[in-house]
Amino acid sequence: MATGTVACRSCKAEVLKPILSFGTMPLANALLSAEDLGKPEKSYPLDLVFCPSCTLVQITETVPPEELFRNYFYFSSFSDTILESARVLAGRIKKNMGLGPQSLVVEIASNDGYLLKNYRADGIPVLGIEPARNIARVAEERGIPTLAEFFDADLAKKLSTEGRGADVLHAHNVIAHVADLHGVVAGIQTLLKPDGVAIIENHYVKDLIEHVEFDSIYHEHLCYYSVTSFRNLFAKHGLELVDAERIPLHGGSLRVFFQRTDGPRTYAQEGADRVNDLLEEERAWGVDNFDFYRDFGEKVEKLKMDLCSLLKSLSSEDKKIAVYGASAKSATLLNYFGIGGETVSYIVDRSTAKQGHYTPGVHLPIYPPEKLLEDMPDYTLLLSWNFADEILAQQHAYRAGGGKFIIPIPELRVL
Repeated sequence: MATGTVACRSCKAEVLKPILSFGTMPLANALLSAEDLGKPEKSYPLDLVFCPSCTLVQITETVPPEELFRNYFYFSSFSDTILESARVLAGRIKKNMGLGPQSLVVEIASNDGYLLKNYRADGIPVLGIEPARNIARVAEERGIPTLAEFFDADLAKKLSTEGRGADVLHAHNVIAHVADLHGVVAGIQTLLKPDGVAIIENHYVKDLIEHVEFDSIYHEHLCYYSVTSFRNLFAKHGLELVDAERIPLHGGSLRVFFQRTDGPRTYAQEGADRVNDLLEEERAWGVDNFDFYRDFGEKVEKLKMDLCSLLKSLSSEDKKIAVYGASAKSATLLNYFGIGGETVSYIVDRSTAKQGHYTPGVHLPIYPPEKLLEDMPDYTLLLSWNFADEILAQQHAYRAGGGKFIIPIPELRVL
């Protein structure tokens, strides 16, 4: 049973200001089989709010993690962009920290081992922690030791007691997902060795608001971070922000680095300078001022009007329209904008785990990307826009044959 938040997830302040209400929405990654189509589909309120006290942007509803993550459809290795980012980062960390056979690299929400395999290939011991049992099995089959568990303070204490403290702890696109926010951050502090480094990646709230990336809002994403809100949260658990950088993944993300306040510093002054620069930038654009977030809903409504008008016009001309990307992002956009089978014919996705299923809410059938070339729809609505360059390159033959892509975010355009 889902529960609604009455206080900030980070600082417990009780005054939260509403930014945008989606009404009631299905779970974004709850794909359906053909047998499921006639059954009732669960949906929950989805409301985005801002905490003036600690600046954390968050949703108010908490769906039980067991319902969201135990059987999961997202496999990181289907994205070339994600794989390359992981390879480059692992190489950089191995070099900077001098990791070797006596080290241990841990990743929370390690998915199919897409990141840890880069350390493993160089003989560095790794441990994945992945609650989705189906994905944990895939990681194990690929030679990545993986615990099919939810990470929390108790698991961290157990691993630390067993001598499995982390020299490096990765948590990519997971701190936004956790209901037990303080338990997970406390666990990170516990599992880190005194001179260890925690590397956290998450969507950057500034990019989300400025680029109208509303489709990144769904029930799995409980929180949307700035450098300021990250620092405020982690400081409560004895973790100091020692470096920070913006990266282009997922339409704009933060990569932040933490070390224990009771351990030695291994990061140079340049890291602290980057942190201070980003904190100053955030003060300048108003991270703590509700005015920055106030008109987000109006921008979303304008995008809805523009995109739906375009699709309606194309449909009236008997143009065939498909969708690329059976992602959580697409579920948010399609359901909130009310775009379904009356407008678009089907959806394609590179993930073989998703093919043969149906999207939540609007129930579009999911096919392999090759269907675009076989079927040659006039237009394809590209909802995995955060991987647009990668997908457009993969779909060169479709585009050369006259197929056009509609990309709605960060601005509506036709290619």
